[in-house]
Amino acid sequence: MSNTERTYVVEGMSCRHCELSVTEGVEEVRGVEAVEVDGATKRLIVLGEEVDDAAVRAAVEEAGYRVAA
Repeated sequence: MSNTERTYVVEGMSCRHCELSVTEGVEEVRGVEAVEVDGATKRLIVLGEEVDDAAVRAAVEEAGYRVAA
């Protein structure tokens, strides 16, 4: 199975610490192989195999942020 890239918009990030919190949380999601977070654009890019969208969203919320609809 091939890797899939998904992009999310994360609300509430304002600094490097915010980016790190989101990165660390999402890296723990099963199937995630790479995470890129840019607080300036509020973008979260997730690369992986069979990554559960709901689990990514939950990890972002657990870190204290919100994925835009």
